[in-house]
Amino acid sequence: MSKSIPHRIYLSEDDIPKAWYNLRADMKEKHDPMLNPGTGKPITEEELYPVFCKALAHQELDQETRFIEIPEEVRNFYKIYRPSPLCRAYNLEKALGTPAKIYYKFEGNNTSGSHKLNSAVAQAYYAKAEGLTGLATETGAGQWGTAMAEACSYFGLDLTVYMVKVSYNQKPFRKAIMETFGATVYSSPSDTTNSGRAILASDPNTNGSLGIAISEAVEVAVTNEGKRYVLGSVLNQVLLHQSGIGLESVKAMEMIDEYPDIVIGCSGGGSNLGGLVAPFAADKILGKANPRIIAVEPVSCPSFTRGKYAYDFCDTAKTTPLAKMYTLGCGFQPSANHAGGLRYHAMSPILSKLYHDGYMEAVAVEQTSVFEAATLFAKHETILPAPESAHAIRTTIDEALKCKETGEEKTILFGLTGTGYFDMVAYAQYLDGSMTDYVPTDDDLKPGFDSLPQIG
Repeated sequence: MSKSIPHRIYLSEDDIPKAWYNLRADMKEKHDPMLNPGTGKPITEEELYPVFCKALAHQELDQETRFIEIPEEVRNFYKIYRPSPLCRAYNLEKALGTPAKIYYKFEGNNTSGSHKLNSAVAQAYYAKAEGLTGLATETGAGQWGTAMAEACSYFGLDLTVYMVKVSYNQKPFRKAIMETFGATVYSSPSDTTNSGRAILASDPNTNGSLGIAISEAVEVAVTNEGKRYVLGSVLNQVLLHQSGIGLESVKAMEMIDEYPDIVIGCSGGGSNLGGLVAPFAADKILGKANPRIIAVEPVSCPSFTRGKYAYDFCDTAKTTPLAKMYTLGCGFQPSANHAGGLRYHAMSPILSKLYHDGYMEAVAVEQTSVFEAATLFAKHETILPAPESAHAIRTTIDEALKCKETGEEKTILFGLTGTGYFDMVAYAQYLDGSMTDYVPTDDDLKPGFDSLPQIG
């Protein structure tokens, strides 16, 4: 196996994109518009102002501008940890005995341990520029909450975080990091909001969900002067801010005269996946290239592979705008497993549309096989991956082994979204054999589907 290509391909600071790429501008068919839950009509930018700061509300609905300039202050912050490296997984290739060339874009080189900081910095910047005093958000595994705490600390903003109860209990040190940066963190559902109290009254033993945590954070944002809500995935604005991952990947691969045959990303709400695949999906849409794009989700929360393509609320309390997406229903209660940030009930409208139109594939993988892949990767590439990222690693290994069977020398690119050093309870359970797999039955999924709003 030739080693003419270095293990890590580094770009310079000058290669950090100067503009985010808006994939919607190149989509042949746009995704269906968000709807105002009160009127059932497409939501306007002004109607989003009570929830989001104005610049972000504009980005959320902008379907025409291909490139949106990154503010200089945001780009200067990016220089602290970007550009992130593109890595060649030589040791993993050797261990698998595959002719495939495996590359990964590593986003774990910052305190949040993930790609989430790319959007957190942008959202905090726009909030500060508008004169806001604080933000409210939710977090699943804790990566987004950590990233948002870092960004708010930098820009001098207060932050309230509602952390999904099961993760709050599984990952106490995530809470400690958020508090180190000055955030106030609550286990969700909590008794600090009307929506949280209602959930606790109906189900005191609930493990919580991202949908519930969103309800609490939105309630805090819209009922407190000078505060707005921020979200770490799903939304168009978030995928926009994450597009630098894909843009940097393209540039790094051009440096070594490579282009991926297969692009693989884990998918929960869509932030990492959308950011990584954006320029490659554009090539596919515009007929410039034809890479396979594969979304990987947990079988325990199978939005793409078993969800319905329908309008749904983004939160459990049904206070947010309605979005057309692949969803399990806002009433879906995910399993208390270690899929972390991949336990959201629905998928980004942009990615849902790409999947619906056949530009993207999706697979669902079981928890134990995910951790099998994670430990194999860690042993050979020395990075302990986050459980979310390990879903992409699982499918990357599967595709590389197919190349071994066929003898095809394909180039595979996957997103290593972050590190798993706060997930040692999960790794310990895998290693001691106590980890189990959960596959929801049709009956398990029915209550979520029954919660879908009746919209044509």
